[in-house]
Amino acid sequence: MKKSSTYLILAAAGILSIGSLQAQNIKATTEKGLLESVEKHKQLLNSSPLKDFKAKNVGPTNMSGRIVDIEVAQNPNTFYIAAASGGVWKTEDNGQSFSPIFDGQSALGIGDMALSPSDNNVLWVGTGENNSSRSTYAGSGVYKSTDAGKTWEFMGLPYTHHIGQIQIHPTNPDIVWVGAMGGLYSKNKERGLFMTTDGGKSWKKVLYVDDNTGVIDIKIHPENPDILVAATWERFRQAHDFIGNGEGSAIWRSEDGGKTWKKAVTGFPQDEFVGRIGFDFAQSNPNVVYALHDSQKPSEGSSSGFRRRGPQEENPLKFEDFKDLTVEDAMGLEDERLNSFLRRNQFASKYTAAEIKRQLKTGKINTTQIANYNGDLESANEALYNGSVVGAEVYRSEDAGKSWIKVSESDISRLYNTYGYYFGEIRVNTQDEDEIFVLGVPLLVSRDGGKNFSRTDSVGRPHSDHQSMWINPKDGKHILLGNDGGLYRSYGGGAKWDHLNTQMPISQFYSIITDNAAPYNIYGGMQDNGVWFGSSANSPEDPWESLMGGDGMVVAVDTRDNNIVYTGFQFGTYFRIDKTSGDRRRITPGHDIGNTPNRWNWRTPARLSHHNQDIIYMGSQYVYQSLDQGRTWTTISPDLTKNEKSGNVPFATLSVVEESPFEFGTLYAGSDDGNVWITRNNGGNWESLNAGLPEDRWVSSIAPSKHVEGVVYITLNGYRYDEFKTYVFKSSDYGKTWNAINGNMPEESTNIILEDHTNPNILYLGTDHGLYVTMDGGNNWNLFQGEIPNVAIYDMVIQERENDLVIGTHGRSVYVVELEQLHDLAKPDQKVMN
Repeated sequence: MKKSSTYLILAAAGILSIGSLQAQNIKATTEKGLLESVEKHKQLLNSSPLKDFKAKNVGPTNMSGRIVDIEVAQNPNTFYIAAASGGVWKTEDNGQSFSPIFDGQSALGIGDMALSPSDNNVLWVGTGENNSSRSTYAGSGVYKSTDAGKTWEFMGLPYTHHIGQIQIHPTNPDIVWVGAMGGLYSKNKERGLFMTTDGGKSWKKVLYVDDNTGVIDIKIHPENPDILVAATWERFRQAHDFIGNGEGSAIWRSEDGGKTWKKAVTGFPQDEFVGRIGFDFAQSNPNVVYALHDSQKPSEGSSSGFRRRGPQEENPLKFEDFKDLTVEDAMGLEDERLNSFLRRNQFASKYTAAEIKRQLKTGKINTTQIANYNGDLESANEALYNGSVVGAEVYRSEDAGKSWIKVSESDISRLYNTYGYYFGEIRVNTQDEDEIFVLGVPLLVSRDGGKNFSRTDSVGRPHSDHQSMWINPKDGKHILLGNDGGLYRSYGGGAKWDHLNTQMPISQFYSIITDNAAPYNIYGGMQDNGVWFGSSANSPEDPWESLMGGDGMVVAVDTRDNNIVYTGFQFGTYFRIDKTSGDRRRITPGHDIGNTPNRWNWRTPARLSHHNQDIIYMGSQYVYQSLDQGRTWTTISPDLTKNEKSGNVPFATLSVVEESPFEFGTLYAGSDDGNVWITRNNGGNWESLNAGLPEDRWVSSIAPSKHVEGVVYITLNGYRYDEFKTYVFKSSDYGKTWNAINGNMPEESTNIILEDHTNPNILYLGTDHGLYVTMDGGNNWNLFQGEIPNVAIYDMVIQERENDLVIGTHGRSVYVVELEQLHDLAKPDQKVMN
């Protein structure tokens, strides 16, 4: 995210203490707690009566998900794909078909894999993705297979959280190096570079900087395995802030097979602005190694990714024009000019020139408030693209990493925009030391040793946000590419790409909803893949249809005709879409003049009313209500957050807004900083429901009962403190008092709770590790794992007409469960097992 130069300098100087920014009353889950949870999960799986129950995956595969690593066997028809949060997949027919081979292990979030060069039956997998993004799941150590992925053995390092890189000695598969990043949201000492010489039976930490710096990359000299280079990376993320650089970030070098390490200082930056680093050796000239560096040093200018197009208005009004403007002067502004200013700057739709002048005349607002309408709050979406740091730069070494020289001459700052923490991979053509690929938002190639770069991702139109690449050692034109849209293949050196997108349903859903068509459609927003919909009758390979791009978020469908859809992308940019006509109207509400500007959650809540589908609710730090399909909005709450923390990530936002299905005007709201509220009179007044709940946890879901008014369920989430506990509660008195209903659950971060539509004792719970079902109101939970793997579940909905549970997973696309099998098991004459 964007950081000001002042902020960076203060942080680097220690004036802003990273440790002081972390909540003091929330402790990260311990290693002991993590291992106990893994073991309890296994026990529940072994005893579950639901593990053989049916579930249907309905895709999509035509829009895939993030692929973070590719490992290819000596026979290139066999290769392995690591999905960011969807496990490991294998093909033996050059990508015509894939099978998941890692399901059932303790975590499906993958950091890195390594395939032994001397024995292709040996495959290592490190759990816990190394990209430091919002949905980067912590792992629980490293695993090894000695039979090409058929069976797995846990090899330890359970508290490393996120694996940056694994390397296997080229001739001795018992020697393995593991780079660990450690906790993303907490400090721990189980990070750095670990080495084993006995195949993982024992480990030695051979490189360690501090409890906030891990190892993100390791590379072995192509001809001398005693020479290795490693990159350490200092980074710390919080819900409200991210620091992705520091003096701990550096290049290190070993000449004794990784036993001892020295920092490489000649020619490479050594300051507090060093960010993520990635390497690659040139196979054709082994002493040549390149480094891709995300420099967080403040730049002298910034270029915006948002540029206005079309004819420019002559002498347009600007915010500063209103600072010294009198009311009389403002009243004299031309309506057309004032209306243009209001729409261009996205004032609330109720503010027309006539309304502004009326409120100025009556004294309800003043010109200073107009001048300060947006305050100092930059659009969160603009902050993603407005670079104020140097960003990506390429260095080259000709002495195997001893000394470095910056070689990139062309401006490649747009490779990363402001989020270089999400990338970091560089690849050298195996047959040409001067051809280099750098992976970022676009895919760039240099053919002059890194001096100048151009795009090579236009033909075949591969998705953006490139994460992994393999180049055939024997044929530099044969390339496999993994990105946020799936897997791509080129036989022309990147000039053209084929999308291998029909076999792996690994989409990462943020939300899910259905309509009432016959057969009904399923809609969902996906990480970096927009908003799509597809038929519930689909097989996984059947294509879904796109509604819009961006990071797809919450979807709401007017089921009266199944044609009007409300949805959008990150940070509250939402639209009303007419599927038949294609008409699209922006509906994001603007804040009232005089109020603090809106703070939108990454996954902004939006809901249609149960009582009238012309009525829509959205939440920033305020709850908004529209009675006319989003054309106009009314603010019906004050700021419902604590609003105590600020940083470079939007925070203190509403994460949930839900309406009672029984009483119009009864609404619940929850925030990312731990507040829970209710109004019984449509926003006339709000009552805090925090009493009896853990403090400061992210409110991940609220579910008012479909059966009894006043009964409500809630899930809280401590994931953003690396606290992985099961927080699920029930209230029978509108939230005045709460009772924990986690029963026999293992400790796992909870994302969504849903009440059955026919039986109030049946509840469905989605966690970071799968689906759980209780048939006795929460005393005993059963793990629904079998045809649904232990993947993170963000959202669920019941299509009541068809009696289907529709599940949006964050890593394995969408599943449909026919609920008759569960309802039959829960009948009074059936014995409920647990």
